[in-house]
Amino acid sequence: MNLLDEYSIALLLALIGMLLVVAEVFFPSGGVLGFFAAVLMIGSVYMAYTKGGFASGLYFAAAETVLVPVMIFLAFQMLPYTPMGKILLGSAPTAEEVETDDIRQALVGRVGTALTKLLPAGAVEIEGQVIDCVSQSQAIEPGEYVRVVEVSANRVVVRRAEQGDRPTSTSPEDMLARPAKELGLEDLDLGEPGEDSQEA
Repeated sequence: MNLLDEYSIALLLALIGMLLVVAEVFFPSGGVLGFFAAVLMIGSVYMAYTKGGFASGLYFAAAETVLVPVMIFLAFQMLPYTPMGKILLGSAPTAEEVETDDIRQALVGRVGTALTKLLPAGAVEIEGQVIDCVSQSQAIEPGEYVRVVEVSANRVVVRRAEQGDRPTSTSPEDMLARPAKELGLEDLDLGEPGEDSQEA
């Protein structure tokens, strides 16, 4: 088959037109590449028609009608993985960013201890983690228990914990850190040393 006959030219025009359609997806030109792609594909249909008649032209037109949407779909599937696609579409959040958001959302309802005075912002220790928090309505003194009531983006909102919200851990460290009044030690009458032995 002669490389310059009408069928070869029609195939070449159709191929170049489809490549221009794909190029329009990766390198937006405001429709310029799409216009030339349409002209080339119409030209390929015309060349096929002049060589093989109506049936040949119809075959080329039908093939282009099916192949062009398929190629556009595949181009858009590949676009996010290309350098141009990352610029146009932006990059997806990393696993660390998503995990950070999930951890902060899990803080809602947790109880911690204010490390600094919250006026309204300050540092709070929650389950061994030091987190910057904002008081909901009032100043909170260092050492007071607080409860997380809201997490919005990077903003953690706390309020003073109610008596029933406070942790009931009885580990030695927690017991030594609590004031004597909370432990009820001030009500105990230990007496003088040796008092029991004298009575005996």
